[in-house]
Amino acid sequence: MPTLVLTAIGDERPGLVEELAAVVAARGASWDRSSMARLGSKFAGIVEVSVSEDEIESLVADLAELSSADALQIHVEQGVEQGVEQGVEHGVARSGAAAADLAAVDVSFTASLIGQDRPGIVHEISREIAAAGVSIVELRTATMSAPMSAETLFEATATLSAPRDVDRQELAERLEAIADELMVDLDIEVTPA
Repeated sequence: MPTLVLTAIGDERPGLVEELAAVVAARGASWDRSSMARLGSKFAGIVEVSVSEDEIESLVADLAELSSADALQIHVEQGVEQGVEQGVEHGVARSGAAAADLAAVDVSFTASLIGQDRPGIVHEISREIAAAGVSIVELRTATMSAPMSAETLFEATATLSAPRDVDRQELAERLEAIADELMVDLDIEVTPA
C-alpha cells in the first residue's frame, strides 16, 4: 500500500493531533509511525500513513484544506514501498533512489550520547555518520540540567541504517573517536535488521 509522509508545524494547542488524525482516518488511511513534540510554543511532528492509491489525491487535498484553515502548516510527500521504484504522481514527490536504498539496508545501529552541551555536537557526529555512508533513520535530542552541577547536558539517541557491506567496527571506532574529541559519552549497539 502506498505511504505518505506528513510533516506538520504550528502553534501548540490542545486538539492538533486529533484534527490531523481525523483527516487521516476519514480517508481510511492507517497512521503507521509518528514522532511529535512540543518545542517551545510550537508543535512539530512527522507522520507516516498508509493509504489506498485511489484515496491519495483526496487525502492530500483534505490535508491542504486543514493546513489553510488552521495555523498548522502541513507538507506532504509520497513515501516509497520497499523494493518498488516509483515516478512522480499526484503532485507529490516520489523517489526511486530511496526505494533502492531501503532494499540495500540490512544493518541497524542505535547510538546514544550524552555530554556537556555546546554548539557542533550534532554536526560533528552526523558528519562522521555521513562520511561512512550511513543514514540517520531517527534522531531524538534534548537538553537538561545535570543533577549535581546544574550545567546543561545534551542527550541524543539516533537509529542508523547502513548497507550490508559497511565495516561496523570501523564505524564504531570513528564515532568513538569523535565522541572522545567532543568529550561526550557514546554507547553504540549494532544489531542485524
